[in-house]
Amino acid sequence: MKVAFLMAPEGVEQIELTEPWQAVIDAGGTPKLISTRSGKIQAFHHLDKGDTFPVDQTVADSAVEDFDGLVLPGGVANPDFLRMDPKAVAFVKGFVEAGKPVAAICHAPWTLVEADVLRGRTVTSWPSLRTDIRNAGATWVDEEVKVCDAGPAKLITSRKPDDLKAFCTTFTQEFGGG
Repeated sequence: MKVAFLMAPEGVEQIELTEPWQAVIDAGGTPKLISTRSGKIQAFHHLDKGDTFPVDQTVADSAVEDFDGLVLPGGVANPDFLRMDPKAVAFVKGFVEAGKPVAAICHAPWTLVEADVLRGRTVTSWPSLRTDIRNAGATWVDEEVKVCDAGPAKLITSRKPDDLKAFCTTFTQEFGGG
C-alpha cells in the first residue's frame, strides 16, 4: 500500500500528519509526503509552529497511478493553500476520478470542495466547513468518521484530532492495509 500525503509547504496540523503517517507504516504501507514545493514543510500545533518534515516529491512530479490512496491532513491554513494551487487540486481530483480512496480530516475537505468532488456525497469535517460542504452539493454530518461509497471513489472523512484513532483505523482498512 503506497499512500500519498498531500500538503502545502506550511500550515498542516502536525498530529493529523504524524498519526496517519504512522498508521500507514503500521499497516505495512509506504507513505510519501507530497507538497507543492520541494524542501521541507512546516507543521503546526494549532497556531504554534511544530516540526518540519522533508518533502519526498512535489505534486508536479507525482502521478495518481503511483499510489493506492491519498490522505489529506488538516490544519486551517494547509487546505486553504492547497485550494489555491491548480496542480494540487488536479492531483486530488485525479484520485477521485481514478476511483482511488481519499481520506481527509478536519479542514482538509476544503480541498475536496475546490476539486468539485463532493456533489451527492455525505461527509464530515471540522464544523466550520459545514456550509461550504453543503454549498458544494454534499450532505454534512457530525460523526467521528464517515465512509462514503457514492461516486467513483471512497471518501473517508473525520472531524478533528480527537477522531484520529477511528480515522486511521478506518482509512487504512479502506486502503487495503493491515
